Amino acid sequence: MSGADSRSVASQGGAPVVPDLTGRTFVITGGTGGLGYWASEQLAAAGGTVVIAARNAERGAAALRSLSAQVPAADARFVRLDLADLSSIADAAAELSALPRVDALIANAGVLASHGRQTTADGFEAMIGTNFLGHFALIGRMLPALLAQPTPGRIVHLGSISHEFFRLDLDDLQSEAGRFREFRTYGRSKLAVMTFGFELDRRLRLAEAPVASLVAHPGYSVDELAPRRDILPTPKSAPALLRPGYRVIAQGKDAGAWPIVAAATDAAAAGGQYWGPAGWRQLKGRPAVVGAKPYARDPAIARPLWAAAEHLTGATYDLPD
Repeated sequence: MSGADSRSVASQGGAPVVPDLTGRTFVITGGTGGLGYWASEQLAAAGGTVVIAARNAERGAAALRSLSAQVPAADARFVRLDLADLSSIADAAAELSALPRVDALIANAGVLASHGRQTTADGFEAMIGTNFLGHFALIGRMLPALLAQPTPGRIVHLGSISHEFFRLDLDDLQSEAGRFREFRTYGRSKLAVMTFGFELDRRLRLAEAPVASLVAHPGYSVDELAPRRDILPTPKSAPALLRPGYRVIAQGKDAGAWPIVAAATDAAAAGGQYWGPAGWRQLKGRPAVVGAKPYARDPAIARPLWAAAEHLTGATYDLPD
């Protein structure tokens, strides 16, 4: 099945049918809130073991309490991971790599900076540093364990519609030149994530590896349309009269998590696919394999991006290119 196909998964009442996940383990970065939390709840509800990897222990505890309230039999734990700090990534990767199995690593966490150019603990621009470089380092450190485990695994990267509006500037990957523009930098960071995700799968296929790399995006999903959960920070809410307006072009973050969960669990999902909502302009709807812009899949762009990420993070991948 190619990345340009548009196949929706089976659903019940709008939500996708998730298979029985008993005995399977899922690591979700940034699983304390938003899309990551909802993916965690949906996976736990299907019997999966969930490991929430995030930086804030207080938020982690709140997410675990909510999971227990919504899914009384939930098997979930928290691992501290700060994707803006390479030393934290190394510690978390060692802990996560010691798990008996990881059926899917969902690289969900991300930031959208709104107060000018900021930097990580290692001096990287915050959005490219967290959304892309942090996950590049984490996956690179975890990949040997994923390749060595007896069960095949998946890596699901969180993409974005915003990748359609920008191109990567490999000479200014960290937005140091000219005027800093938050949304442009964010869009480029998500494009970098997607380019890496597709390139990783290409290299895994060359190596005939048992791990698949996929990309998923949530469409236009907002807290205001999602069911209430007692997590931190408190999700945004909207008066009942305003919700119909939101629903015209948006969906709740619970629905936004559907393509992520489908990419991680659907039996027919395959490496290199791009999952998103099947509705108009991929803004909302049931999860399906959808199309990404061709430049997100271009190895001529992916190779120098990969080399830059290896240089900046020190992470290396023993894969053919």
